[in-house]
Amino acid sequence: MIRTELTRRLGVEAPLVGFNRSPEVVIEVSRAGGLGVLAVTPYTPEQLDAQLTWIEERLDGRPYGVDLLLPAKRVEGDADDYLRSLRAQIPEEHLRFVDGLMDKYGISKAGTTSADNWATSLSPSGVDELLEVAFAHDISLIASALGTPPSWMVTRAKETGVAVAALVGAGKHAQRQLDLGVDILVAQGTEAGGHTGTVSTMVLTPEIVDLGAQAGVPVLAAGGIASGRQMAAALTLGAAGVWCGSVWLSSNEDITPDVVKRKFLAARSTDTLRSPTRTGKPARQLRTVWHDEWEREDAPKPLPMPLQSLLVRDLWEEIDREAEAGEPGAKELASFYIGQAVGSFQRLRPTREITERMIAECEAELRRAGGLLG
Repeated sequence: MIRTELTRRLGVEAPLVGFNRSPEVVIEVSRAGGLGVLAVTPYTPEQLDAQLTWIEERLDGRPYGVDLLLPAKRVEGDADDYLRSLRAQIPEEHLRFVDGLMDKYGISKAGTTSADNWATSLSPSGVDELLEVAFAHDISLIASALGTPPSWMVTRAKETGVAVAALVGAGKHAQRQLDLGVDILVAQGTEAGGHTGTVSTMVLTPEIVDLGAQAGVPVLAAGGIASGRQMAAALTLGAAGVWCGSVWLSSNEDITPDVVKRKFLAARSTDTLRSPTRTGKPARQLRTVWHDEWEREDAPKPLPMPLQSLLVRDLWEEIDREAEAGEPGAKELASFYIGQAVGSFQRLRPTREITERMIAECEAELRRAGGLLG
């Protein structure tokens, strides 16, 4: 058994955090001894309440957490007519470009409101509503991504015994979070999927560990960690545990479309890139013709968050649907956020198997490393 400050604080059996947008993945990670963390920004408050209730009914009191995107910088809109005021800021050039992509690849006009929900969730009022729902449930951890959380969130968490974690990609970001009073830092290297900085996990982790030690705050390593060997390496760098996201995209329970999962299984570690073309902020994802199109000389520059999401998020939902239906153009475009660990994917496995294998392999590697001192 591996005991660290993380396992003591959160009451988990192993220092492994599993972040995913799929409630079933969250449940299985927690059941296997880690801490499942649900990405909640895509949900409306009503949807989030239902999902957290569903998770708790199946965990029998085991701990779990939630993660919200709290961007430090974003385009602001009129509070009285938020979505309309944001959409008014999208240039006609960008609308024409996206329409041209849809025509070129035979994608139907999107009919969802996912983009509206996403933009609303990133607004100050939307963040507050999601936080209120989260605190109404029996969460053990709440994580802030992309920026510092509102001060009332930290205060409320401390009053209710909920640990506050913050994802950081540089030392200056970590210091801001420490000044605010967060309980756990997550050093997220550039290898990670989703929104990342440019510093590698091997370099970033010990830097953030040293900063955290000065404040008595444990640090988790994130980015490129998809095996027990990598988990053991993070612990020997001084981390109190690991935060993993990409590895669960190779699980049976993850809700990513099968056509994208098949692309993941065929991909190499070099087949990813950091691109702002999905959200407006650099996020690592699987490279496809989507990125080639945005890199054309005549393509407009991606818009800042949340305007880029308003522009393309509904389109991405349509791409996923049509790719699953076998439409050639959609299959070419299909992609998702994924880290460089994608090159290690060999097959789809149950989340529980992935979790237990990582923990067992980590224990074996730590024993082997200890033997080197003999």
